[in-house]
Amino acid sequence: MKKLKVSVIGSTGYAGKELVKILVNHQKVELVHLTSSTFAGKKLAEVFPELLGRLDIRLIDMDLELIAPDSELIFTALPHTVSLEIVPKLLEKGIKVVDLSADYRLKDPLLYEEWYKKSHNQISKDWLSKVVYGLPELYYQKIKKAFLVANPGCYPTSVILGIAPLLKCKLVEPQGIIIDSKSGVTGAGKSLSLGLHFPECNENMKAYKVIGHSHIPEIEQELSNLYFGGDSQNKEGIKVSFTPHLIPLNRGILSTCYLDLKDDHKSEMEIGKIYQEFYQDSPFVRVFEPPNLPEVKFVAGTNYCDIGFKIDNRVGKIKIISVIDNLLKGAAGQAVQNMNIMSGFPETCGLNLTPTN
Repeated sequence: MKKLKVSVIGSTGYAGKELVKILVNHQKVELVHLTSSTFAGKKLAEVFPELLGRLDIRLIDMDLELIAPDSELIFTALPHTVSLEIVPKLLEKGIKVVDLSADYRLKDPLLYEEWYKKSHNQISKDWLSKVVYGLPELYYQKIKKAFLVANPGCYPTSVILGIAPLLKCKLVEPQGIIIDSKSGVTGAGKSLSLGLHFPECNENMKAYKVIGHSHIPEIEQELSNLYFGGDSQNKEGIKVSFTPHLIPLNRGILSTCYLDLKDDHKSEMEIGKIYQEFYQDSPFVRVFEPPNLPEVKFVAGTNYCDIGFKIDNRVGKIKIISVIDNLLKGAAGQAVQNMNIMSGFPETCGLNLTPTN
């Protein structure tokens, strides 16, 4: 059986490592190149001993002239703003790309510049009209035909999947949405920071970037598209109040979203049915019936997004609880899910992962 030749650029970060772990076991994939700016020249098992005997491959520097001829699809798991220069070069060579950074998620280049302090060049800007936002539950058909997929951020994945049915079916008001999200420390990546040291994180919980987190425009873009239709690009769009928190977990995100119900809102039973129908063809979304609510431990180590809700009739709000593993459904697992769809593989291929708790 001919396998898809795949490479990973940026394979030793947290998301890159998860990608490699999934792809090693993927029956339809051959891993050909893994790059690492930090560990080039070392064998994979020297960096990740748990993969000893699983993949005998040496990590290399990022040399596109070496990587491109051997690859049919490449994952770019690089820091934000770095992919702007690299991704177009791969696309020019006819290679499909799943980009895990934020560089191609925002359709408006001015919005990207505002939030990420970096400008698109003309070549990367030209790709913004062709890139597909890689949330399979919303854009499956577009992903099937895509050459470039922008893998969503971890917080946006939990939020958008959590409230998409409510906005699409116009069961809630588009104003006044409040989002409270809590993430494990791997969401910050491997960059050293005092606030991420064990004594600072352990037995602690704190809010950060309370009014300026870079995932805000991504969330607003997609929620606006759901409610107003088309590529609204925030012109008449939804604005959210988003507060992220750091909690002493290695992995996992729990988002609580507060939305105002419309006067003619439906019962919990009716809303539950709407959620079940909305996600009936989505193998990685599980909807809990009230009063049951999801927990991080139910999804840790998996590609699932679990969703629960409760109506607070006293104040006319619905509270949505959604949980994901930030490294899997929030990054690497979703990236492989996108690769499967782009390549005509079963959507769940390689992703039947067992919870770690």
